[in-house]
Amino acid sequence: MRPRVFVTRAIASDAVAMLRRHAEIEVWPRATPPPYAQILRRARAVEALLTMVTDRIDAALIAAAPKLRVISNLAVGLDNIDVAAASAAGIAVGHTPGVLTEATADLAFALLMATARRIAEGDREVRAGKWQTWGPSVLLGQDVWGATLGIIGWGQIGRAMARRGLGFNMRVLYASRSSHDSIAGAKRLPMARLLRESDFVSLHVPLTPQTRGLIGTKELATMKRGAILINTARGGVVDQRALYRALKSGHLAGAGLDVTTPEPIASNDPHLKLPNVVITPHIGSASYTSRNRMAEIATDNIIEVLRGRLPRFCANPEVTLRSG
Repeated sequence: MRPRVFVTRAIASDAVAMLRRHAEIEVWPRATPPPYAQILRRARAVEALLTMVTDRIDAALIAAAPKLRVISNLAVGLDNIDVAAASAAGIAVGHTPGVLTEATADLAFALLMATARRIAEGDREVRAGKWQTWGPSVLLGQDVWGATLGIIGWGQIGRAMARRGLGFNMRVLYASRSSHDSIAGAKRLPMARLLRESDFVSLHVPLTPQTRGLIGTKELATMKRGAILINTARGGVVDQRALYRALKSGHLAGAGLDVTTPEPIASNDPHLKLPNVVITPHIGSASYTSRNRMAEIATDNIIEVLRGRLPRFCANPEVTLRSG
């Protein structure tokens, strides 16, 4: 009997076709995520789950899935999966690192530019018929060329963001707990000093117990007046209430957010009423090339486990695989 796989959202058709050669597949047909109860029901009968960052795969679900051998997440981050519970159950956890680096860094720098130069505000004014004429004080923004960019998190995306900043002749600072090599022209500083000296602060850390609420009232107050915060990491890294207060008071000039808490952001969230905030719907990796490659890797991770091997991109390589 062929193994069964549940895919929680439609992905690239070529990747689905590749997976169909190895397993029976059910793909959730809707554009919105399957409710937890639906994933739980299917998890009880399948050998593999191909999940998205919107899917909660907790210890209770894992315990209820006796056949499950692999969870493959279409993402780099794994904060939606209880990896420890999966390891204890003999379930491999795959993810898709590396392939979305440049696309996410592009989006982070696009948010930086859009917020600094008030592009979204200008677009809204034009569409609303408010643009009357050129004016010497209309929509004045922040200079990017030659400004100071502070990067918190020095993984692949953080370093890709640094390269973009250096291309704009920016002074690039970074704070990191890791020992990744530096990039010529970038300087490592303690986070507090980075916050004080940066005109733009861009977040590139995973969401963990240690990074949840990393940027709160104290950290925002430490940032220089008129600075701009960019977040393409995870919404939980920032205390959004504190961010709102810093923006509303004018201490920060703006924020560019691709991630929020919750997602999607509530329609009555006060950030949506602030003109100096640009919010995109978690599209950091949303390029054709990146998403197609992510789908290929996510399906390949599953195929490898069905063949009795660890995934190439395995978040828990120490796991002893459950027998099929």
